Amino acid sequence: MTKTLADQIEDVLPQTQCTKCGYPACRPYAEAIANGEAEINQCPPGGLEGVRRIAAITGRAVIPINPVNGFERPRPVAFIDENLCIGCTLCIQACPVDAIVGASKQMHTIIPSLCTGCDLCVAPCPVDCIVMYPVTDDLTGWDAWTQEQADAARERHDLRTARLQREREENDARLAAKAVAKMREVTAEATNTPEQLAEKERKRAIIAAAIERARQKAAKE
Repeated sequence: MTKTLADQIEDVLPQTQCTKCGYPACRPYAEAIANGEAEINQCPPGGLEGVRRIAAITGRAVIPINPVNGFERPRPVAFIDENLCIGCTLCIQACPVDAIVGASKQMHTIIPSLCTGCDLCVAPCPVDCIVMYPVTDDLTGWDAWTQEQADAARERHDLRTARLQREREENDARLAAKAVAKMREVTAEATNTPEQLAEKERKRAIIAAAIERARQKAAKE
């Protein structure tokens, strides 16, 4: 199978999924570059070496990292202070590669070997119990990251994305089934007076509208 330009660009991105490029993940950024909608210097985790790799694929000139997107730096890893963690799960929801484990109202823990240093778990924490520690000394960009780590992070991100989509679809299906059951219940109600008939029709219209909204939502996803 021949790879598209976006595929080739995505292959040389570090897959930290940090959104510093201004896009929600590495793939959308790769597509934006391929479409001429983004510059090749918007990925601080890839650093100047990352710019060189993209330039080699696209034929564009090598340019410095755009400071608007951040700066090349040693790779950090998140750490959670267990004495402050309240188990709110907001960091788990924010992590793009499932590198955080824990349950509601229980202490959470970062798995260092899985953490991409994206920083996305820091801002949502309501008690400021997450800090980022540099773990690569003076090594930055691709010198602080390997292709094997990038490939593994990409796989975890894709698996997480697929899981969240499946959970949304399952939840929508449950809500739709509940609405259908309710409509049947309303239809089966005994109605003798005009007032009862009107009430039944009102309920049926509300439920039908809810089902249609769920259908339209599922069609857009």
